[in-house]
Amino acid sequence: MPFIYGVNAAALQTSNATPNTENDCFFVKPGTGRGVSVQAIYCHGKGAALTAISGITFRGRNWTATASAGGTGITPTPRELTTQASKHTAGYAVAAVTPGTTAGGTLIVIGCGAAGPGGWVAPNPDSMIGGLESAANKSFDIFNASGTASLNFELSVETVE
Repeated sequence: MPFIYGVNAAALQTSNATPNTENDCFFVKPGTGRGVSVQAIYCHGKGAALTAISGITFRGRNWTATASAGGTGITPTPRELTTQASKHTAGYAVAAVTPGTTAGGTLIVIGCGAAGPGGWVAPNPDSMIGGLESAANKSFDIFNASGTASLNFELSVETVE
């Protein structure tokens, strides 16, 4: 049976101050002993009193030669109280995330409104994304972009080992 974890930045993040410019805002990378995949991504725009309708786009990519680093670390939280601690690690970009190298291509694009929810859930186990092998020097990153400068959002991911 797989182990399920919530990976929650629990912090307000902001899209780039330059419209339509990507920021690397989240990464997950495998640890030793078990691989990791992403089962769900939840996003929520946190705009208040906006005069323009806008949205935030999130693009998920694998880095296949070198994993991302930096940012602020997140401890993945087991969904079940009896589940052991995760082997994988994660981080988000209130502090800068340094993207990995050699992009494996964009695997998913989702979005949310500037003041509302959005997200994605794998419709079946074969649809999970990332698929990072145990101890691999790879990562799955989420980038954000918006046509409106500096939109606030929160991001949460569900992972499977």
